[in-house]
Amino acid sequence: MNIRYLSIVIFIPSLMSSCHNNTGRRLDAADTTRKAVRLLTLDPGHFHAALVQKSMYADVDSNVFVYAPPGPDVKAHLERISAYNTRAKDATRWNEHVYTGPDFLQQMIRDRKGNTVVLAGNNREKTAYILRSLQAGFHVLSDKPMVIDETAFSQLREAFDTAAARNLVLYDIMTERYEITSILQRELAAMPAVYGTQEKGDARNPGILASNVHRWYKFVSGNVLTRPAWSFDVAHQGEGMVDVMTHLVDLIQWGCFPDQSLDYSKDIQVDHARHWTTNLSLSQFRIVTGIDQFPDFLKKYADPKKDTVLKIYANGEIDYRLKGVFVKAATAWTYDAPPGAGDTYTSTIRGTKANLLILQDTAQHYQPTLYIEPVTKDPAYEQTLNAQFATLRSNYPGISLKKEGPRWEVLIPDHYKEGHEAHFARVTEKFLGFIKDHNMPGWEVPNMIAKYYTTTKGLELAKQNKYP
Repeated sequence: MNIRYLSIVIFIPSLMSSCHNNTGRRLDAADTTRKAVRLLTLDPGHFHAALVQKSMYADVDSNVFVYAPPGPDVKAHLERISAYNTRAKDATRWNEHVYTGPDFLQQMIRDRKGNTVVLAGNNREKTAYILRSLQAGFHVLSDKPMVIDETAFSQLREAFDTAAARNLVLYDIMTERYEITSILQRELAAMPAVYGTQEKGDARNPGILASNVHRWYKFVSGNVLTRPAWSFDVAHQGEGMVDVMTHLVDLIQWGCFPDQSLDYSKDIQVDHARHWTTNLSLSQFRIVTGIDQFPDFLKKYADPKKDTVLKIYANGEIDYRLKGVFVKAATAWTYDAPPGAGDTYTSTIRGTKANLLILQDTAQHYQPTLYIEPVTKDPAYEQTLNAQFATLRSNYPGISLKKEGPRWEVLIPDHYKEGHEAHFARVTEKFLGFIKDHNMPGWEVPNMIAKYYTTTKGLELAKQNKYP
C-alpha cells in the first residue's frame, strides 16, 4: 500500500476507515446499485472542491474517487469532507477513496472509477486537466477560473470543441448567479417599463459598472480558511483580473444580455486594463497559511525595500465594450474585512428609465442590497413601478419596495438569502441536470468562452501597461 496514502488514513481515520488503495477499495453499501453520476475529484487544492460536496445529490453516488499528489492540499480537502460527514445537522455520507501516487492523473484515466471530474485547485494546471479529462471521456465541473492567460485560452477552446464532439458537459462554477439581489436585478432589467433600454454610456461614464473585494483571511464552513502557499503565486493562482473577476464578467453577460449567445471575436472590444498589488506581510502570511516563512518560490514577489512583505498582483480593472455597451469591471483583494463584513460586491447598470444598483457597504451593513433609482422625475413612474413589481412579486412572494428619497430599496425576505456556500449545491444541481437531460442552453458555451477572452485579454493589456 502507498505510504503516502497511509499517512492520510492516520490523519483522518473517521473518514478513511472504509478506504483502501486504488486496487482494493470497498464501496459504500448504500450505493451498491450504481448511480448515474460518480464523482472524480482531481488535485483538490482549493476549498471550493469540498463545497461541491457540502450537500448530497439524488443522482450522485456517495463513493467519490480522489486523485491527487500527496501533501497538505489533499489532506485539507479530506478533512473538510470529514467535517461535513460528521456535523450535527444534515450530515453528508461521502465515502472517499484516495489515490496519491505521482501519476495521479494517469491513474484516474486508467481506473475509470467515475464519469464526472470535479476541479478546484492550482489554476496553472487546471486547463490541461480539463482537456485531458474530456479527452478521456469524462464530464467536467470546474471551479473558476478555467484559464489564467492567453495561452491557456486557446487550450480551453479546444476543450469545448472536445466536449461537443464527445457529447460531454464542461461547465464552470458561477455561484453568484444564485445571489438573490443579482437575480432580481436581472429580472428588473428585463422590464422595459421599469428599466427602459440599456444605456451604452461612454469611457468616462460606462453603462455597466461592477466591482468586488475579496479577503485572504476569511471563514469557510465555520472555520478560518487555511490557504496553500502557492495561492499567493500569481503564476499558479492567476492575477485577480483573471481569477475572481470572472464572476463580474459572468454576471454582466448573464444579467444584461440574458440568454444571448456572445461571439467574443465580434461582440467584445477590450480597450484598457491596469493591475496593481496588495501587500501581504509575513505575519499575515503565517496566519492564513500556517507556514512560518515565505517559500523560495514566493520571494520573487518580496518588496525590494522590505523582504518581510509580499507584493501580490491581486487587483485589476478592465474597461471594455460588450455589444457596444461600455463596461468597467474592477476587482481587489485585502488581507481582511472591516468588522461585520466579508467579501463584497457592487453593481450599477444604467437604463434609460432607471439605474439598478447593488450596494454592499457600511450603509447596507455589508449586506448586498438592491435599489431602483429613476433617472427622471416622471410622476407616473411610481405607479408604473408598483404595477410591474406586483408581477415580480408573484414569482418571488414576500419581496417589497421601500421608498428612500429619490430611489426605492427592494426588501427581500431572509429565506431567499442562502449564502455563498449554499450556492455551490445550486450550481452542481444545474450541472447534473445538463448531464441528465442534455439541456444546457446554447448560449452557455459561447458565453463562457467570451468571459475568459475578456479576462485574459485584459491581463495581456495590463501587462503591456497600456492604461493611461
